[in-house]
Amino acid sequence: MLPSRFDESGNATVSTSRWRAERLNPPSRLWGSNGVAFGPDGRLYVAQFLAGQISSVDLATGDVETVVPMDGPVQSPDDLAFGADGSMYIADLVPGRVWRRSRAGEYSLVSEDVKVPNGITCVGDRLFVNEMRPGGRLLELFPDGGDPVVLTEGLALGNAMQLGPDGRLYYPHMMTGQVWCIPPDGGVPEPVAEDVHEPVAVRFDQGGVLHVLSRGVEGIVTRIDLHGSGSRSLVASGLVGLDNAAFDEDNRMFVSSYATGGVTELHPDGRTREIVPRGLDGPYGVTVDLGGTIYAGDHYRLVGPQPEGDTASLTLLPPFVHGVTNAGGLVHLTSQYGEVHTYDPDDGTTRERAAGLREPVGITVAPDGALVVAEAGAGRIVAVDDTDSVTVLAEGLDHPVDVAFDSDGHCLVSDNRLGAVLRLTEDGTTEVLADGLGAPHGLAVLGDTLFTVETGPRRLTAISLSTGERRTEAEDLPVGQPPGTAPRTEPALFTHGMTGAPRPFTGLAVAPDGSLLLSADGEGSVWRFRRAT
Repeated sequence: MLPSRFDESGNATVSTSRWRAERLNPPSRLWGSNGVAFGPDGRLYVAQFLAGQISSVDLATGDVETVVPMDGPVQSPDDLAFGADGSMYIADLVPGRVWRRSRAGEYSLVSEDVKVPNGITCVGDRLFVNEMRPGGRLLELFPDGGDPVVLTEGLALGNAMQLGPDGRLYYPHMMTGQVWCIPPDGGVPEPVAEDVHEPVAVRFDQGGVLHVLSRGVEGIVTRIDLHGSGSRSLVASGLVGLDNAAFDEDNRMFVSSYATGGVTELHPDGRTREIVPRGLDGPYGVTVDLGGTIYAGDHYRLVGPQPEGDTASLTLLPPFVHGVTNAGGLVHLTSQYGEVHTYDPDDGTTRERAAGLREPVGITVAPDGALVVAEAGAGRIVAVDDTDSVTVLAEGLDHPVDVAFDSDGHCLVSDNRLGAVLRLTEDGTTEVLADGLGAPHGLAVLGDTLFTVETGPRRLTAISLSTGERRTEAEDLPVGQPPGTAPRTEPALFTHGMTGAPRPFTGLAVAPDGSLLLSADGEGSVWRFRRAT
């Protein structure tokens, strides 16, 4: 049994008779992990920005329970805090809202006037929040009514903050590598630490020592004894993409990771103990090279699934990674925020190929070597040649999400809103290859057969390219939202000049041995399908 964020019972299985289906990595329990805080019940609460969900974790057993579901009013929780009365306060980043959830589970809107709210903390019955944007503000909000009070402005991307033992609020400037502080009643903000490695969160332990978490690949935590000896030390945890931390009454430190999810106890000497296993936030696109190496786009990083139970984080790739394909030893990537990049695994370098596109998702390599991209937000299919020039191949489509080529060199396109797979003609028009599909995403061609993932009914469908005949190859795929949840409100892709939340995408690829690879974004795994005979 493998309980996951998609199926807490662990009993769900993929149904197929023509294929042998196997996971290449264990499913994830969380959709990434962001803000963490201990609740009045002693459990650790974990915000999951990508899913619009908050879960509680029993640190003794590792059990995970959904508290704020993804189909509720909260869209993109990035941090949370508890007030003196046990109420949970939530920074809902993309729509710019701050929520109060009572102990009875009732929601009320505290504010919708904060731009990109992130760091949030309670001081008794007082509530403070900051903004994760250039020139951001730190404000006091009043849950029972009253206009917000701006304590300070000019934050260079604020994030997780906390009251220090001296009674001042401490918060990071992510862009400048600094930690600042200000009294809760206002005043002149002061820098208290410079040259801090990629700061993303500040936390004080029970002894009053400041811990500054780094968002980088090394998982660095900087300890600064501000109110004692003034000493400063670094610990490299190896936990990729740290996000937040909480200390329990015994001064044990528990950390989250926006890049790998999970909850981990981090000891002072850098040793770690897994509470909730780390895993994939997505995945989105998937591809495999001629040597059999698998790559998956996982929003914040490019990863390689590992059957022994973890994922190899190949690199944290700016800006983000969604669609992936490969050719000639290079991996080509899209970010839904507008870019196309090429990554060289041999030397670890990336090169920007295109920018300013509107929600590019699926990507493939054309017979002539050009990169062909489904530009979903613009309703276009575009090509990027070896000089990085962009050419429009087709436009006026609804919402194309993936592209593939058949053996005759025809470009095939899946459109999840139209519910169809289209074939591009030489004059730039389209013809319907198959319609009546349930939100088709990933495409892969094997001989005369086109495979696609219908994310609505959660099935793998085969379509004959010569006759149009279709056949269901597998059902009950762990893709999309968990069963029983209502369609969630999609947060915006951008908010106040910052990136918002990406759209789900289920990728599909053909391996050199003829097997199929599928990114199961519902549970955080990659599946391989081999023919049963």
